[in-house]
Amino acid sequence: MHPVPSTLAVALMLALPAHARAADSAAADSEALTGAAAAAGATNEFDRIVVTATRTERALDDVPSVVTAIDREQMDRELVRNIKDLFRYEPGITVTTGTGRFGLGDIRIRGLGGNRVRIETDGIAVPDAFSIGSFSTANRNFVDLDTLKRVEVVRGPGSALYGSDALGGVVAFQTKDPSDYLEAGGLEDGTDAYFGFKLGYEGADNGLFGAATAAFGGDRWSGLVSLNHHQGQETENMGEDRSSGPNRTAANPQDYDGRSLLTKLVYAPSENQRFKLTVEGNEDQVDTDVLTARVLAALPPGAPPTTPRTRTTALLGDDRQTRARVSFAHEVDQIDSVLVDSLQWQVYRQDSETTQYTNELRETLSNGRVINPTRREREFNFDQRLLGAEAVLHKDVVTGSVDHALTYGFEYAYTDFKQKRDGRSTNLTTGAVTSTILPDVFPVRDFPTSATTSAALYVQDEISFADGAFRLIPAVRVDHYKLDSKSDAIYEGDNPGLPIVDMTETSVSPKLGAVWHFTRDWSLFGGYQHGFRAPPYNDVNLGFTNFQFGYTAIPNPDLKPETSDGVEFGVRFSNQAVYAEFTTYYNRYDDFIESLRDIGFNEQGLTVFQSQNIANAEIYGAEARAGIDLGALSEAMAGWSLRGSAAWSKGEDRDTGTPLESIDPLRASLGVAYDRETWGVELAGRFAGRDDELPVAGRFETPGYGVFDLLGHWTFAPGAELNAGVFNLADRKYWEAGTIASQQPATSTVLDRYTSPGRNVGVSLSVSW
Repeated sequence: MHPVPSTLAVALMLALPAHARAADSAAADSEALTGAAAAAGATNEFDRIVVTATRTERALDDVPSVVTAIDREQMDRELVRNIKDLFRYEPGITVTTGTGRFGLGDIRIRGLGGNRVRIETDGIAVPDAFSIGSFSTANRNFVDLDTLKRVEVVRGPGSALYGSDALGGVVAFQTKDPSDYLEAGGLEDGTDAYFGFKLGYEGADNGLFGAATAAFGGDRWSGLVSLNHHQGQETENMGEDRSSGPNRTAANPQDYDGRSLLTKLVYAPSENQRFKLTVEGNEDQVDTDVLTARVLAALPPGAPPTTPRTRTTALLGDDRQTRARVSFAHEVDQIDSVLVDSLQWQVYRQDSETTQYTNELRETLSNGRVINPTRREREFNFDQRLLGAEAVLHKDVVTGSVDHALTYGFEYAYTDFKQKRDGRSTNLTTGAVTSTILPDVFPVRDFPTSATTSAALYVQDEISFADGAFRLIPAVRVDHYKLDSKSDAIYEGDNPGLPIVDMTETSVSPKLGAVWHFTRDWSLFGGYQHGFRAPPYNDVNLGFTNFQFGYTAIPNPDLKPETSDGVEFGVRFSNQAVYAEFTTYYNRYDDFIESLRDIGFNEQGLTVFQSQNIANAEIYGAEARAGIDLGALSEAMAGWSLRGSAAWSKGEDRDTGTPLESIDPLRASLGVAYDRETWGVELAGRFAGRDDELPVAGRFETPGYGVFDLLGHWTFAPGAELNAGVFNLADRKYWEAGTIASQQPATSTVLDRYTSPGRNVGVSLSVSW
């Protein structure tokens, strides 16, 4: 489980007995200035090596921002199956969830989510999300977590190193390499092959999963093949109404099926360099019987009871998504050059596609008779192709008593976006077919076929003073962004005479961070970061016109980039027994883009909608995490440990003072673990306060809760491990942050529809040789 702050942990840290700090002699104090983590001589959370925060390998104790690092062992022991499980014990990071059909949504970091958070796999951006109505939602959940060896999350703006997409933060997924398997299998002892499989069950959705991995290695060549498959049903909730219709509170029936493939081939001509070819792909399909959509239309106010009414008798969803990428990378660890000591570069291509089919049966009731039965078929497509190249170079320079670790590089990405909605309605009595399903006349495009080109240069200098006790880290990045749009007959048919807009933007993103190890065990960190997000293609050229309903959407060539300015300050403590971190932050956001803003009427009397820079917001808060190895304090407590974290934040519209809907209430988690050489158990708690700061009065305020999970692991033979967990031990009814429950009126009768699963179990078995 993840380290998490608790009052108990902090109190114990401050009250450590003298023998836990006996090493703080005068001589040790002098040596401590070379770095707290190394001097402590202990392995804890802050000794973990991360890359994402500075694009260099650094211990967490030496980075100027808050970074969450989750490794493969932790994912296995917490029975992580999806991105919501991944951040189950991480306050400050939320995965949104919907009901009905589309399930998991986006990853929010400190209240900011969607395409404002950069999500990448091996340095390659995950496809964008896009939504246009209840039948068309493309998410970003394209990564099979079983293929990963590590996940790193940088909280707060990251544009200085990662560009436009990193306004809210960075989530970096890293897939496994052949060496990760072969070294674990004992390659140093002559082992040159590995085989392993994993089987498991997840009770929350009756899910089954299986994986098989093979790896080989020699003096120069190595490779791996990993196959994964998963299937299951709807995620259960605590709703008890299983009727068909708007009063249903149980989850809609659902079946999902998915698979993934990861292959890598590595050639190492020497011990200092590697060429790597990666081919990766995954596909998922979800079939949903949307029973909650079986609705009888309400009578208009004042209408007589005999007025004909339409009802939906069935709505079935068939949602599919695929992603495939191929990349070629080169890593060189040592180069004898005045310009560079090491470098990594790669070129890549990635294709993704989301296709969603909706089959709806409707009929009209008139005087107790069924008339005009129809079948409505809709299809939504959202395709994205990404071509790119990047290079990261490093150079260490010593000038007198000051050390410089220079990191510089470039990124280039070309992305094609295509989106289309199609549909037809068939009269089941007459057989008549029409492409008009009001308010649409299909096919339609909600934005023209678009291509974006982004190019960036960045440089960062990690400056070390006083034998490494103080590190100053300035960085700057220049991004050039270009949008090219192309109209076609489909877009023009829905938007006659509407011009399309191209756009060019250049942005400079500076950053300044610092870390000061002022004693053996204590350090201060913090800094300033500027963030930006280029105007999205679909906001610049969002367009549709409907004369019958009297509205139109028009492009906006004057959209400005969204920007942010953020500051962060924190303190860390780390010794053999305890680690702790406390940080505060403030982020100010300007020119947020509001899609489909009503701006009045045009000369034809149509209501005009346009995306505009309208919102100015601020988000601030505090986060803490801590852990204690109780065995380091007393031999009698060997094997016992405590870990915890907490996050509090507040956000509001600076113009109106209205609270931001995306801000979570106070959240925390706490774990008590006992570990032996071959087995261990942990009692993990998740807690949240009442969500009582909502932008609209009268909405449902999700109650606070405390939920406990019991996790266990057992290595019962060499290469064989069993992981098991019981989640929501007390079978408590609760609503999590990130659901749409807070968008419901407090008087709603279907609030149980948005509850989390009750008590459920998970288990996995891994065997390798």
